[in-house]
Amino acid sequence: MDEERKFSKELIGKVVVSKNGKRFGEVGDIRFETKSGELIHLVLKNPTNFTEKLELEKTKEGFHLVPCSAVIATGDFVVISEEDIA
Repeated sequence: MDEERKFSKELIGKVVVSKNGKRFGEVGDIRFETKSGELIHLVLKNPTNFTEKLELEKTKEGFHLVPCSAVIATGDFVVISEEDIA
C-alpha cells in the first residue's frame, strides 16, 4: 500500500498527453474512492486550449477530470487513450 501512495504522489505535476502526442495539461491532483483506494480521476491543472474544447467532466471548482481508466502508461509523462475519456 505504501508503494501505491508513493506512486500516486509521483504522478502529481506530470504532463498528461494522448498516445497521439496531444497535450492535455498536468496532473494537479488525484481523486480516489476512500473505502477501496481505487483511483477514479486525474484532476488536470494548466489545461491546454485543446483540453478546454473537450467536454470533459469537471470538478465544482472547474478543473477538468480525466478518468484513471483512460491511463495507458506512466513514466516521464502520463499517457492516456483519447477514446476512453469521453
